[in-house]
Amino acid sequence: MAVNRLRQKAGRARKLAKDEGIRNLFGYIAQRAALKLLTREPAGGMLVDSLDVSDVDWTERAERFEHPVTVAEGPVKIAWIMSPPGKESGGHQNLFRFINFAEQAGHECTIYLYDNVGAAPTLAATKAMLRESSAYPNLRAEIVEYDRDAGVRADTQALFATGWETAYPVYRDASSARRFYFVQDFEPLFYPLGSQALLAENTYKFGFHGITAGGWLKHKLSTDYGMPCDSFDFAVDKAHYSVTNRGKRNEIFFYARPVTPRRAFELGILALTEFARMRPDVTINLAGWDVSEFIIPFKHNNLASMEIDQLNAVYNRCGAGLVLSLTNMSLLPLELMSAGVTPVVNDGPNNRMVSDNANIEYVQPSPRLIAKTLVEVLDRPDAIERSIAMSASVEDVDWADSGTQFVDAFERAMRG
Repeated sequence: MAVNRLRQKAGRARKLAKDEGIRNLFGYIAQRAALKLLTREPAGGMLVDSLDVSDVDWTERAERFEHPVTVAEGPVKIAWIMSPPGKESGGHQNLFRFINFAEQAGHECTIYLYDNVGAAPTLAATKAMLRESSAYPNLRAEIVEYDRDAGVRADTQALFATGWETAYPVYRDASSARRFYFVQDFEPLFYPLGSQALLAENTYKFGFHGITAGGWLKHKLSTDYGMPCDSFDFAVDKAHYSVTNRGKRNEIFFYARPVTPRRAFELGILALTEFARMRPDVTINLAGWDVSEFIIPFKHNNLASMEIDQLNAVYNRCGAGLVLSLTNMSLLPLELMSAGVTPVVNDGPNNRMVSDNANIEYVQPSPRLIAKTLVEVLDRPDAIERSIAMSASVEDVDWADSGTQFVDAFERAMRG
C-alpha cells in the first residue's frame, strides 16, 4: 500500500511538472515540503544547480560585464534561458508572447532550457506540446537544452534571465553578451524565509537590465535594489475574451489555485463560504486547478484546469470574478473585464500599480468584506450596462502595444 501511494504521489508530481512546468512544481513543494511528492529529492533540492550558485559572486563585478555588447542598429542575436515550459504554465505562455514580439521586430532568438530537477518532459515532448498548444505562439527560435559547460553560442549579443534560477547561469555564462532580466513576479515571496528566498532575492543585485511585467515590479526592483528597469503594461487578448452575454448574470468565478500559494486559495474559500451563506442562489465556479480532493463547504462547479478557448463562455455566465494575488497582479482581471465580469481583487500596491482601472473592485483581504463586495457587484441595478462598459474600457488595451514597449526598452538598452 505504501509503495502504491508513493507511486501515486510521484505520478501527480510528474503531471504537475508536465502541465504547469517544474518551477510551479517546486514552488508547491517548497511551500509544502512535508507532502513528499517526489520519490527522491533532486540534487540540492532546488531549481538552480548548486554549482551555478557557487560560481556566482555578485559582490565583485565580473570583468566581462564591464564592456557589454552594443548593437548600434539592425537585428540582435538573443539567447533566452528558461526552465522547461508546461502545457498550462501561464508565465511561460506570456514569456513566449514576448519572444514572439522580439522576433517580429527582426531579432534572432534561441531558447535554452535549464533543468536542474530532471522532472520535466523530454525536449522532443516539450517541442510537441508547444506545436500543439493554442496558448503558445509559433516561434522561429531554435529550442535546445542548456549545457553549463558549453554555454550559449559565442555570437550571442543579448542574454535574458527569465526566472531567478536562470539568473545564475546567465551571470556565470562566459559570453560577453549584454545581460537582461525578464521579470514577471517578485519571486523571493514564492518560498518560505530561507535559502531559496535569499538566493532569489540576490538575483536582483546582479546588475542585469530588468524589463518587468507592470509598474509595481519596476518600482520595487529599482527602489529596493537599484536595478535599472523598464516595464511593459498588462493587456488582454480580445480574440479570446469578449462580451457575448448582454443579459442578467447569476454566477461568479474564483481563480482557484491551491498549488500556487500566492493566489491565496484558502482565503478565497473562506470568503466564498460566507458568500454562499449570503447568496445560496448563485452558482460558484472554481477554475484553475482540480479541487476535487479538497473539502469545500459549499456547492460549486469544479471546472479544474481549462483550455484558453473555453474560458470566455464561463466568464460570460458570471457577474463577478474573485482573483487574489499576493505578489504581482494576475493577468485575469483584465481578461475578466473584457468578458464583462467585475474583478474583485485584494487591495495593495502590487495590484493597483499594475492597473488602476476603475472597474476593478479593490478590497481589503477580509473574508466577510470580500463576500459582501461580491454580493454588491451582483446586485447592482446597472449590472448589465456596467458589464458592457467595462469591456469597452479595455478595448484599446492590446498586447501589441505592450510588445512595442518591450521591444523599445530592449533596443534602447542594446544600442548603448
